[in-house]
Amino acid sequence: MTQELLQMFKMGRTRLTNQLPNIKESDLTKKLHPNSNSIGFLLQHIGEVEHLFAKNVFGLDIKVTMQTVGKTIHDTGKFTNLEAELNLLEDAAKVLEQAILKHQDADWSSNVTTAEFGTVTKAEALARIISHTAYHAGQIGLILKYAN
Repeated sequence: MTQELLQMFKMGRTRLTNQLPNIKESDLTKKLHPNSNSIGFLLQHIGEVEHLFAKNVFGLDIKVTMQTVGKTIHDTGKFTNLEAELNLLEDAAKVLEQAILKHQDADWSSNVTTAEFGTVTKAEALARIISHTAYHAGQIGLILKYAN
């Protein structure tokens, strides 16, 4: 089961990774609306949340710094370094893969509880991070297509 779930994670993440070669550094500040998030902010957010999942949901012993999550957090336009964002996303993928692979098949039916989505199985939690990344990848795709 672990190998199948790892493949699902990798496939789901292609909604993001297939777009990355088309993103230029000048795209990172693009938004659909002045009050919405930029591509740079969304890339940073995806990387941070994937790291957070690896730590808090799947138990990997890593340090996580959050700059894009919280009630008072908003996009200030500071995520403008494409290389840094791509490196963060690459590391996040490796960390989540490592977290997934440390689980035995039977572990996926065990429960995990978080403030964000309550008590779910670890398999359901994996679905949550896959859909989270795909959701924001869709936003990035819309911004790339329609923003000036």
